[in-house]
Amino acid sequence: MNRIVPGNRPDPRTAPPTPLKPSGTFGGHLLANRYLYLMLVPALLYYGIFHYYPMYGAIIAFKEYSFSKGILGSPWVGLKNFDYLFGLDKFWDVFRNTIVISLYRLAFGFPLPIAVALLLNEVRVRAFKRTVQTVIYLPHFISWVILGGLLINLLSTDGGVVNKIIQAFGGEPVGFLSSEDHFRGTLVWSMIWKEFGWNTIIYMAALAGVNPQLYEAAVMDGANRWRQIRHITLPCIRGTIVVLLLLRIGSMMEAGFEQIFVLYHPAVYSVSDIIDTYVYRIGLTEGRFSLAAAVGLFKSVINFALLVVANKLARMMGEQGVY
Repeated sequence: MNRIVPGNRPDPRTAPPTPLKPSGTFGGHLLANRYLYLMLVPALLYYGIFHYYPMYGAIIAFKEYSFSKGILGSPWVGLKNFDYLFGLDKFWDVFRNTIVISLYRLAFGFPLPIAVALLLNEVRVRAFKRTVQTVIYLPHFISWVILGGLLINLLSTDGGVVNKIIQAFGGEPVGFLSSEDHFRGTLVWSMIWKEFGWNTIIYMAALAGVNPQLYEAAVMDGANRWRQIRHITLPCIRGTIVVLLLLRIGSMMEAGFEQIFVLYHPAVYSVSDIIDTYVYRIGLTEGRFSLAAAVGLFKSVINFALLVVANKLARMMGEQGVY
């Protein structure tokens, strides 16, 4: 039996802490973190009920769906709906419109929030900074039904405020919402105006996490504001930029159904009709649910493929990606 010598007792203030013993079982881990998992339950229920359970209805795309027979009772037709769909000239028109509108939104709309966030980050008057933030992200919370009516009143050739100003300077009225030459640009810029403020807030949150000591060291080395942005700010928020870019690429086939549905009309179908509006017309108004499901499934597959490819490229460049 070992005897403890009083002079050799370890000092409790300097002794290393006793490591916590892991539970070793999934049940123990679940019990120890039960409150964290409990907070996940509403999100899991939401995605399970509204996102995963409806995926069962995707089999309609491979059936000749009938209301009277139901999903399970409707006969299988295999890839017949897809063969018919890909043979339609109209489908490739709406597919092209979807890609073009999404690319315009990505090219012009994605860099704008980054630039605005960088500019606001340089503002030192806090009251002015908060006022600008509030003003630019408020449109995000306004429905397109309301904004659509506002745009019609502003851009209409018959009494619209913008065209009145153009006429006051001796110009001719411009059909922003009635001309094929201008409608697509109006769609893109109105969408950017509505959403860029919200994305700016995301980048502002990322900028708040940049270590201020990096800027102090850069000032000591003689770096001006442009060099600080180029060599410190942008590299520090590059992860956020990449994640948002991946999510945007993964939703490339989502060109803004609500906005286009509110603003478009038959005169501009050739430049504004997208996959979502086409699905609405043939699925609900014409009752061709199987064909509409085939279109929606095709769109989802394209989005998934784009996300996988973009995520792979991001990981090859050293970024974390979204998974």
